[in-house]
Amino acid sequence: MFQTNETRVTAPGPDEPHFHGHRDRLRARFAEAGGSALADYELLELFLFRSIPRRDVKPLAKALIARFGDLGRVVNADPAQLTEVEGISEKVALDLKLLHAASVRIAREQVTGRPVIASWSALLDYCRTALQHASTEEFRVLFLDKKNRLIADEFQARGTVDHAPVYPREIVKRALALDASALILVHNHPSGDPTPSSADIEMTKRLKEAAKPFDIVIHDHLVVGRDKTASFKALGLL
Repeated sequence: MFQTNETRVTAPGPDEPHFHGHRDRLRARFAEAGGSALADYELLELFLFRSIPRRDVKPLAKALIARFGDLGRVVNADPAQLTEVEGISEKVALDLKLLHAASVRIAREQVTGRPVIASWSALLDYCRTALQHASTEEFRVLFLDKKNRLIADEFQARGTVDHAPVYPREIVKRALALDASALILVHNHPSGDPTPSSADIEMTKRLKEAAKPFDIVIHDHLVVGRDKTASFKALGLL
């Protein structure tokens, strides 16, 4: 007897809402071809099926993409912004935030416990996942041990659209408390352009000088934009 891997999709019964058949077809496409075969709004639909089981969520998924631009920006939006979209309750907004938190956690696990310098592409993926779609500027510090393994990734500051206050002495103090030997600085530019500003350069210089007496090395400062990430080291700024 021969078996096939064909996915069967049954038509909805006479008493079932019309969108049930659509859900089955979308699930079948995902099972057969994976997420790359689906548009952003279709992946969002698949997720919303479980949060809103008794409603056609296709229009809602399209409304979210239209409002925020893409899937990454949807799940990175503030819950208050999400609930401004008609049909998104606080519960659904938190479900969407869970999706973002899970993606960041998975990306971070690819660098945790490994020499960061040897896992540079994974580190860049993690930084982009965490900050690429943030609507305000956020500053994080990655603390590394003597073998360049990640000890901690800590949020330091959140600012307006174009400014996050950073205090070099506090960062050095925290590095000493963690017995860190090196740091990687990471922040985003919500404008989408990762080009370091004069303020970015000046702050990095002050932090480098503050860390030097304690033999704490600044390996790099990464600026995450919409599509690219700038490296101070690659640009000759460190």
